[in-house]
Amino acid sequence: MTFPTLTKAPIRTLQINLGRRCNLTCSHCHVEASPKRTEELLPEVLRDLVALVQRFPQIETVDLTGGAPEMHAGFRELAIAARQSDKAVIVRSNLTIYFVPGYGDLPEFCAEHRLRIVASLPCYLAENVDAMRGDGVFEESIQALGWLNRLGYGTDPHLVLDLVYNPPLPSQREQFRLPPPQANLEAAYREYLGQHFGIKFNHLLTIANLPIGRSHHHLHRLGLAEDYSAFLQEQFNPTTLPHLMCRPQLSVDYQGNLYDCDFNQMAGIPARDRQGKTLTVANVLQSGDLDLIEHIQTADFCYGCAAGSGSSCGGALVS
Repeated sequence: MTFPTLTKAPIRTLQINLGRRCNLTCSHCHVEASPKRTEELLPEVLRDLVALVQRFPQIETVDLTGGAPEMHAGFRELAIAARQSDKAVIVRSNLTIYFVPGYGDLPEFCAEHRLRIVASLPCYLAENVDAMRGDGVFEESIQALGWLNRLGYGTDPHLVLDLVYNPPLPSQREQFRLPPPQANLEAAYREYLGQHFGIKFNHLLTIANLPIGRSHHHLHRLGLAEDYSAFLQEQFNPTTLPHLMCRPQLSVDYQGNLYDCDFNQMAGIPARDRQGKTLTVANVLQSGDLDLIEHIQTADFCYGCAAGSGSSCGGALVS
């Protein structure tokens, strides 16, 4: 079964992967980030990205990810440049970075510049979060959420705080699952976190585990990789296709190469223009055109975004 052909929509979102370094080593990370990784945004790429953000008014959102994006060169410069250009800025945070020496001013920086925080919290139960992300991560995450709440995140309409759910990785075929209905799970998160910790947030985003990076290694090690891919194909929902995040998005790596999405970036599948050539940020600046791509590059793992209610960096795609 071949994934359907997808055409690119006009670009509205620029998602920048600033590098692979992170203070955590999460078991499901498709980036395979860790404290040992050294990849980081090149100075010339940072310069070109600032120019890109400033030059193209059609870019509505700059989405900063990693690794822990806050750890990398260019994070603050890009965030400030985007906000000064009237773009929305998303920071994909693991929350625990706030407690690493040298990063303790991040919550105040994000609040000052009205950055939207999208924070990973794959469950509202401590044992499940720590199993996926490391011992003590849940406790630090709750402390960080309380910190953000005190600054106005989750209540001030200009300070948006969203949480991200991922299903646990399966260890047998019977455990294959997609995220549950997003609205129902959001209500459960809101009730539990509110009652037990007084935490407030705006939205819960449910994201499926795609068989890339550590998720793929886990499935392959257990002999489940092919079966999991077949499971995703069986759950294919064609009504998700118009809403897939790859359509209005460009993904950029730390070297300035362009991809249709962050998953393609990690799988090493570059975006291509109408002549089949790969693209860089420098190419876009030289051409003066963001919309150089006609057809999106797809692979079997794309079924993970089009299964069930759909999955994207913005959560479920259809109800």
